[in-house]
Amino acid sequence: MGEGNQTSVAEFILLGLSEDPKIQVLLFCVFLIIYLLSIFGNLLIIILIQTDSRLHIPMYFFLTNLSFADLCFSTSIVPQMLVHFLVKKKTISFAGCSLQIVVFLLAGCTECTILAVMSYDRYVAVCKPLHYSTIMTPRVCIQLAIVSWISGTFVCSVDSAFTLCLPYQGQNVINHYFCEPPALLKLASADTYNAEMALFSMGVVILLAPVSLILVSYWNIISTVIQMQSGEGRLKVFSTCGSHLTVVVLYYGSGIFAYMRPNSKTMNEKDKVISVFYSVMTSMLNPIIYSLRNKDVKGALRKLAGK
Repeated sequence: MGEGNQTSVAEFILLGLSEDPKIQVLLFCVFLIIYLLSIFGNLLIIILIQTDSRLHIPMYFFLTNLSFADLCFSTSIVPQMLVHFLVKKKTISFAGCSLQIVVFLLAGCTECTILAVMSYDRYVAVCKPLHYSTIMTPRVCIQLAIVSWISGTFVCSVDSAFTLCLPYQGQNVINHYFCEPPALLKLASADTYNAEMALFSMGVVILLAPVSLILVSYWNIISTVIQMQSGEGRLKVFSTCGSHLTVVVLYYGSGIFAYMRPNSKTMNEKDKVISVFYSVMTSMLNPIIYSLRNKDVKGALRKLAGK
């Protein structure tokens, strides 16, 4: 496999979500609103947590990491989508495609681990409240955040290497709205079995392992909550757990569907719609579900606004 073969396709053409010009304008408006809400929500969370000392606790420390990952995640995909909704020639250079894959995978895989860490933090808070401060020390929190980013970097490196080191010659039309490994592999002019197995193996590491930890954490949380005497306390925890699990089901469910099944030779419309959930929607939903409904965050927002 020569060096020339690896970069013989200079650019890719992305087919996007629709070929109808009217629908593309509508989609532009919808995704622009989603992106602006995502950027505003995540930046606001980071600013509030940094400026209000009452939010300097483990849960919000992890939330800062999640918001930063979300900002990288959505920015690696949506701005290019928005441009492509308005132009006829929807192209992306090989280098641009490679960069998009790396940032998307790094932020997305890190987010998988951070969501699992956050569920563990909630488990300790609800199930071991008397030991919370001794278990979730600042040092442990920093270590958990570092492990999250290292695990994201590892999975990103493996997936990117196996995907981008394949030769791409001739075919350059990607039936997708952004460069994503499963869609790109369909254009490779060599056997993709090893790359598919690498993606599947990394999916087990970064999707199935964290989601298992999350489900175990929430099972213990729910078991503890059921035994609570206070009905109001039960309702509050169930409300929080319900909204968190909604994000988990959306994010991991769509991610598992994309990465944990045999790689078919065609990318259909259903695949593209499902990828919208983990690539675009969760970045907007995370700030709303994890914090903007929270009274501590609302208090910090009022303080920042000078009320």
